[in-house]
Amino acid sequence: MKRLLVIAALLGAFAAPVAAEAQAARIVPVQNGRLVPLPRVLETIGQQMPGRHLNTTMGDAGGRPAYFVQWQTPDGRVMVIVVDAQTGRIVGRQ
Repeated sequence: MKRLLVIAALLGAFAAPVAAEAQAARIVPVQNGRLVPLPRVLETIGQQMPGRHLNTTMGDAGGRPAYFVQWQTPDGRVMVIVVDAQTGRIVGRQ
């Protein structure tokens, strides 16, 4: 039982810095002005179509960084809006 606790503690000690590093890697480009901040992206989407934001993930679209925004329309449909993270332009809908 003690071995399991020691292993869990060691795994947790290594996982925390990795998670913090991954979070920093996502924030730094936005702070350096290389990516459009998510609130601005959501504002742009809201101006173009009614609905509400459900969730967002980061990825790439066509080799460029992209936001994949889950958006719910007033009639309940859920769509994924793909936004170029460097320009803030909507590049697709799924």
